[in-house]
Amino acid sequence: MPTSPTTSPAPPAYAPRPLNGGTGTVYRYPLPELAAAAGTEPARLPYTACVLLENAVHAVATGQAGPDLVDAVLRWATTGVTADVFAFLPFRVMLQDFSGVPVVLDLAALRAAAVRRGVPAQNISPVLPADLVVDHSVRVDSAGTRDALRINKDLEFARNRERYALLRWAEQAFAGLRVVPPGAGIIHQVNLERLASVVAVADGPDGRPLARPDTVLGTDSHTTMAGGLGVLGWGVGGIEATSVLLGEPVLLRPPRVIGVRLTGRRPPGTTATDLVLALTQRLRRHGVVGAILEMHGDGVDGLSVPDRATLANMAPDYGATASVFPVDRETLRFLRDTGRPADHVDLVERYCRRQGLFREHGDADAPVYRESVEFDLSSVEPCVAGPRRPDERVALHAVPDSLPARRVEGRAAGSGGSGAPGPRPADGAVVIAALTSCTNTANPESMVTAGLVARRAVELGLDVPSWVKTSLAPGSPTVPAYLDRAGLLAPLQKLGFHLVAFGCTTCHGMSGPLKPEAERAVTEDGVLGVAVLSGNRNFEGRVHPRVRAAYLASPALVVCYALAGTVDLDLTTEPLATTPDGREVRLRDLWPDPHEVAEAARGALSPELFDAAYTGLFDGDERWRSLEAADGPLYSWPADSDYILEPPYLAVDRPALAGDGVVGARILAVLGDSVSTDHISPVGAIPPDGDAGRYLAGLGVAEADFNSFGARRGNHHVMLRGTFAGPRLRNAMADGREGGWTRHQPSGRPLSIHAAAEAYRAQGVPLIVVAGREYGCGSARDWAAKGTALLGVRAVLAESFERIHRSNLVEMGVLPLRFPDGQGAAAYGIDGSEEIDLAGLDGLRPRGPVTVRMRRADGSVLAFDAVAEVETAREVAYLRKGGILPYVAETLVTSHTRPDGGDNRSTTL
Repeated sequence: MPTSPTTSPAPPAYAPRPLNGGTGTVYRYPLPELAAAAGTEPARLPYTACVLLENAVHAVATGQAGPDLVDAVLRWATTGVTADVFAFLPFRVMLQDFSGVPVVLDLAALRAAAVRRGVPAQNISPVLPADLVVDHSVRVDSAGTRDALRINKDLEFARNRERYALLRWAEQAFAGLRVVPPGAGIIHQVNLERLASVVAVADGPDGRPLARPDTVLGTDSHTTMAGGLGVLGWGVGGIEATSVLLGEPVLLRPPRVIGVRLTGRRPPGTTATDLVLALTQRLRRHGVVGAILEMHGDGVDGLSVPDRATLANMAPDYGATASVFPVDRETLRFLRDTGRPADHVDLVERYCRRQGLFREHGDADAPVYRESVEFDLSSVEPCVAGPRRPDERVALHAVPDSLPARRVEGRAAGSGGSGAPGPRPADGAVVIAALTSCTNTANPESMVTAGLVARRAVELGLDVPSWVKTSLAPGSPTVPAYLDRAGLLAPLQKLGFHLVAFGCTTCHGMSGPLKPEAERAVTEDGVLGVAVLSGNRNFEGRVHPRVRAAYLASPALVVCYALAGTVDLDLTTEPLATTPDGREVRLRDLWPDPHEVAEAARGALSPELFDAAYTGLFDGDERWRSLEAADGPLYSWPADSDYILEPPYLAVDRPALAGDGVVGARILAVLGDSVSTDHISPVGAIPPDGDAGRYLAGLGVAEADFNSFGARRGNHHVMLRGTFAGPRLRNAMADGREGGWTRHQPSGRPLSIHAAAEAYRAQGVPLIVVAGREYGCGSARDWAAKGTALLGVRAVLAESFERIHRSNLVEMGVLPLRFPDGQGAAAYGIDGSEEIDLAGLDGLRPRGPVTVRMRRADGSVLAFDAVAEVETAREVAYLRKGGILPYVAETLVTSHTRPDGGDNRSTTL
């Protein structure tokens, strides 16, 4: 595979046409003409189909695929039927630092491997534009004070200097890779407010400026947020991102496109958060895993782009690949309001209208969908989601009854809310209240509502109980700027919601320590502590290892629950606090009128505010600019580093999926339903009493410097010791003990999962993991697959897989197998003591059968055919090579050594 696609003259049917109007001449591929030739028009096709069709035309015109790709996409778009696989290359790639550092290391390792085989280093370079936003590393060590932002940033640099120096090297080593330094915001909000272009322009094959839809793949599952702007994109694992950056296309089975018709208007007193939580529950029940959703209908007209982005952001949480709102007048207004140049906004409108991608109000020109869901916005009510999953929507009155494992009789008292001494924390006590995440801090009306609630609370003399850790970690510097303009930042700070970071923080487990009073309550008194956050993920053990329940809520409800100090009350009827003079305060006393919210937001926002926030986006502060970083094309692996090691995925002794099958495998874990990537590969602080902590201590690393699993992703020794070590993982082979434990077979000895895997490795025994439904839900965390592979797991046998993790497993050479429909571990009586053979791998094909033969401890044998959850012939090739990185490495070397220097890939894909 060469460093740039081979090009050939575009077929006449795909010759670029000029796009008239505006300044300068820009060209386009004739999408309407192609659709007309197929007997339709773009306006009647799903938006997704139009974008994929244009992507296919680009692939043909640049020689990346043959004309049959366009024919296949057209056939699918117009009839819904095709047996072909689509090759998809996005316009650009986005990375965040936790998943981006491994991508950089993979690229560096591929370069090193290529040079060792005589391939020039520069042959291993991204061929697509890439932006890496550093937003995941900051932790809320300090909160509730004016100095919290400075303290947390100081600690962030102290902990992560080596990782950041690697990124500084990558900036100069890889052309086209830009790094957004720490403190600039959260990747998806930065993308929405600045980086996403909606329509991108780049030189075409003939050197003329060519417009096309902006499409993006990102190493974070919430990359889908750009769909609120009409930008089709979704999350992938870091290993897939590496291959995409090198020009390896994503191969898609024709996607299931579902039209979600929104009707009505959201009722007063509800927020975009309430809407997305209700929609998440609705869509999970319908079943949209792997689908691309398109929002349409009269209800869309009443949603701002930030509202739409809130809904698109949580697409992975309702199981979809992506969720998109087609471009319309509201899209153009948002682009202007966030400071995009006027000539670019004009280009977006002209291009989308000419290509049939612009949607007018209502359903007059709605596409024809073969599958539809209808959702009435007027049915939405204030709610939260929890205590363990984003789709567990709970109406406010039902929150007390949703608390898990209640151990006390009666209801816990509230905090008093006046700052006067109140009762000690009881079950349901709010120990973390966090305004955080791209999902909600990117929505000005949601944040203004929270600020107005805070201002009213301060006016009434209310305060937050002493055990509640409060924090404000917005996704962009625009947020405190407009809150301050509106006079709402000060009241939030008065309640303890001081700025702690511009980053993800609590939403992905970087919540830092609890307050001492809360720590004592949950550890010594056994109190069931709760987190309430305006985030998008609340899987068990994710937010904080001491927190056993977490609720997702709108920013305003986060403030309300912080004031109450507990979720053990009905906010719709009960007082949440008491004023200093003894007056009870209820939710209705604090909640602002929608007109007040709209007026405050309008008065505080301006394009100049966004321009100021994003000036010097890629520059960083003096600390960033002064980092000592290596230069040159090859990375010098530090000999004594405990953060950055050369990845082992290209080692020749890694097992590949051979035709003779897997023989004598043992089961490492028997897991239940909805095992998330947080369970498999935790992201938060490294516990000192775990295998990873003991490993670091053995290197002489002080406990205070352990940092987090997310920050240690450049050290595979740490990460594989943390795999299947989530604090709330429940393995049926661990005799009821939570965390990374299992029983070694056939000895029956209880061991940590890492210790058991090492024992099996010494014996030459391959491993299998058994699981239930929705295995691998949650983040696009490639380390959940990398760690699985490095432990020696050859296959995962589950009832169903979430999309991204299934793909990640394949790309690490691990075979995903699905139980026969309606069957699972319980139906076959699997308890983990079995010895397993996998047969039929010599004829492995997409969705084909693989025979599972189990020998039980009593000598009996059971066999059944599982389904290989493999999508394409290319994925079979990845498995044969031991993963996508060995496959890409071999392709690079082979293409370089061919006499004609050509590319060995098929153009038909």
